[in-house]
Amino acid sequence: MARGSKKAYTSKQRRQARHIEESGEKRGMSPKRAAAMAYATVNKQDGGGKKSGSGRGRKRNTSPSKKGGRKGGRARKTTRSRGGRKSR
Repeated sequence: MARGSKKAYTSKQRRQARHIEESGEKRGMSPKRAAAMAYATVNKQDGGGKKSGSGRGRKRNTSPSKKGGRKGGRARKTTRSRGGRKSR
Protein backbone atom coordinates (compact mmCIF):
# COMPACT_ATOMS: atom_id res chain seq x y z
CA MET A 1 0.00 0.00 0.00
CA ALA A 2 1.13 3.54 -0.60
CA ARG A 3 2.47 5.45 2.37
CA GLY A 4 0.31 7.44 4.76
CA SER A 5 -3.26 7.28 5.94
CA LYS A 6 -6.01 7.00 3.33
CA LYS A 7 -8.53 8.54 5.72
CA ALA A 8 -8.37 11.95 4.02
CA TYR A 9 -9.60 10.59 0.68
CA THR A 10 -13.29 10.77 -0.19
CA SER A 11 -15.18 7.53 -0.83
CA LYS A 12 -15.21 8.34 -4.55
CA GLN A 13 -11.43 8.78 -4.58
CA ARG A 14 -10.92 5.51 -2.71
CA ARG A 15 -13.24 3.70 -5.12
CA GLN A 16 -11.40 5.13 -8.13
CA ALA A 17 -8.03 4.17 -6.64
CA ARG A 18 -9.29 0.64 -6.03
CA HIS A 19 -10.34 0.29 -9.70
CA ILE A 20 -7.01 1.67 -10.94
CA GLU A 21 -5.16 -0.67 -8.58
CA GLU A 22 -7.09 -3.70 -9.87
CA SER A 23 -6.31 -2.83 -13.47
CA GLY A 24 -2.62 -2.43 -12.62
CA GLU A 25 -2.51 -5.85 -10.99
CA LYS A 26 -4.32 -7.33 -13.99
CA ARG A 27 -1.55 -5.96 -16.22
CA GLY A 28 1.08 -7.72 -14.11
CA MET A 29 2.15 -5.06 -11.60
CA SER A 30 2.99 -6.01 -8.05
CA PRO A 31 0.18 -5.18 -5.59
CA LYS A 32 2.38 -2.67 -3.76
CA ARG A 33 3.35 -0.84 -6.96
CA ALA A 34 -0.24 -0.92 -8.24
CA ALA A 35 -1.52 0.73 -5.04
CA ALA A 36 1.12 3.45 -5.19
CA MET A 37 0.34 4.13 -8.84
CA ALA A 38 -3.41 4.20 -8.16
CA TYR A 39 -3.19 6.83 -5.44
CA ALA A 40 -0.65 8.84 -7.44
CA THR A 41 -3.12 8.92 -10.33
CA VAL A 42 -5.99 10.00 -8.07
CA ASN A 43 -3.80 12.73 -6.55
CA LYS A 44 -2.80 14.00 -9.96
CA GLN A 45 -6.41 14.03 -11.18
CA ASP A 46 -7.80 15.90 -8.20
CA GLY A 47 -4.83 18.16 -7.50
CA GLY A 48 -4.54 17.09 -3.87
CA GLY A 49 -7.25 16.65 -1.27
CA LYS A 50 -10.90 17.59 -1.42
CA LYS A 51 -12.28 20.38 0.74
CA SER A 52 -15.83 20.28 1.96
CA GLY A 53 -18.20 23.18 1.55
CA SER A 54 -20.25 24.75 -1.19
CA GLY A 55 -18.42 26.36 -4.06
CA ARG A 56 -15.03 24.93 -3.17
CA GLY A 57 -14.86 22.33 -5.89
CA ARG A 58 -12.13 22.13 -8.49
CA LYS A 59 -12.12 20.70 -11.98
CA ARG A 60 -10.58 17.28 -12.45
CA ASN A 61 -7.71 16.62 -14.80
CA THR A 62 -8.50 13.27 -16.40
CA SER A 63 -5.44 13.15 -18.66
CA PRO A 64 -3.47 10.79 -16.36
CA SER A 65 -6.12 8.08 -16.65
CA LYS A 66 -6.28 8.48 -20.43
CA LYS A 67 -2.50 8.22 -20.67
CA GLY A 68 -2.31 5.00 -18.65
CA GLY A 69 -2.94 2.50 -21.41
CA ARG A 70 -0.74 4.26 -23.92
CA LYS A 71 2.24 4.96 -21.71
CA GLY A 72 3.69 1.48 -21.42
CA GLY A 73 3.40 -2.05 -22.62
CA ARG A 74 2.85 -1.44 -26.30
CA ALA A 75 5.71 -0.37 -28.55
CA ARG A 76 5.23 2.85 -30.43
CA LYS A 77 4.99 2.74 -34.18
CA THR A 78 7.73 4.77 -35.75
CA THR A 79 7.83 5.90 -39.32
CA ARG A 80 11.34 5.43 -40.59
CA SER A 81 12.80 7.24 -43.52
CA ARG A 82 14.14 5.29 -46.43
CA GLY A 83 17.69 5.91 -45.15
CA GLY A 84 19.58 6.98 -48.23
CA ARG A 85 17.72 4.83 -50.73
CA LYS A 86 16.74 6.59 -53.89
CA SER A 87 13.28 5.98 -55.20
CA ARG A 88 13.39 4.97 -58.85
